[in-house]
Amino acid sequence: MSVGHTEVTGEPVVSCGDEHEDCGIRDVLDRIGDKWSVLAVVELAQGVRRFRQLQRAVPGISQRMLTLTLRRLERDGLVARTVYPTVPAQVEYELTATGHSLTHLVKALADWSAQHRDSIALSRREWDAQHPESTIR
Repeated sequence: MSVGHTEVTGEPVVSCGDEHEDCGIRDVLDRIGDKWSVLAVVELAQGVRRFRQLQRAVPGISQRMLTLTLRRLERDGLVARTVYPTVPAQVEYELTATGHSLTHLVKALADWSAQHRDSIALSRREWDAQHPESTIR
């Protein structure tokens, strides 16, 4: 971890030993930190959902991206997929115990976002005014 990771608490947020080691967490954080996974977890925290229910609940997600997201979450043990032998097959998705354990962290992040959104918006406006040539948005 870099020195910048120690400025808030005086201690590294994550300590792996080697300065450049990620402890194997980067892959997990990439998964649970991506836009679609978080939205799927938030929706599944409400209970069991069928594919189309999830697709309607996550605006802007394509069928392919939802399929990939759910498969990845299933592979990581966060989502359970149940197929019922009907015609057509009925498929339901729900969070596993591990998936449910993630929801309090997602809620904490959402709460933090709501608490700080006004100051972040103000900072963005100020930065944009000071850097009108920038394409960062």
